[in-house]
Amino acid sequence: MNVTQRQIIQRGLTNCCPNCGGKTLFRDDKRFELNRECRRCGLKLEREEGFFLGAMALNYGVTCFLFLLPTVLLWYNGVLGDTAAIVIALAGAALVPMLLYRSSRSWQLMLYYFFLPQHLPANRRALAAGEDENT
Repeated sequence: MNVTQRQIIQRGLTNCCPNCGGKTLFRDDKRFELNRECRRCGLKLEREEGFFLGAMALNYGVTCFLFLLPTVLLWYNGVLGDTAAIVIALAGAALVPMLLYRSSRSWQLMLYYFFLPQHLPANRRALAAGEDENT
C-alpha cells in the first residue's frame, strides 16, 4: 500500500513509524534512545551518521521561537524582572529540548520522507508492483 504525504505528516506528528505507522520509533525502556529499525516493518531508522543533526536544529528552533523569544519579549516589555527572565530562560533552555527530543527526531524523519516518499519501503513495493503491471 502506498504511503501518502498526508500519512507521513500524521505519523511524524504522532511519533510513529513513517512506513507502517507503528509506535516503534523509540525503545520502551530508554526515553532517549531511538530504535535502530522499526520492530513492526523493519524500516531502518538509524541512518548515516549526522542524519539527525536536522532534528537538533528543529529542536533548537522550536525552543527559541516558542519559548525563549516570548520570555525575552516579556522581559523587554517589563512584564518580567531580570532575575525571573534569566531563571525562566535557563530552565526553558534546559527542559524544553529534553521534552521535545522524541518529537524532533520524529519530525526529522517526517520531513525526510515527506520530500522523498519514494524512499519508504511501502512506496517502493507499490512502485515495483505498478511497473510489473505496465510491462
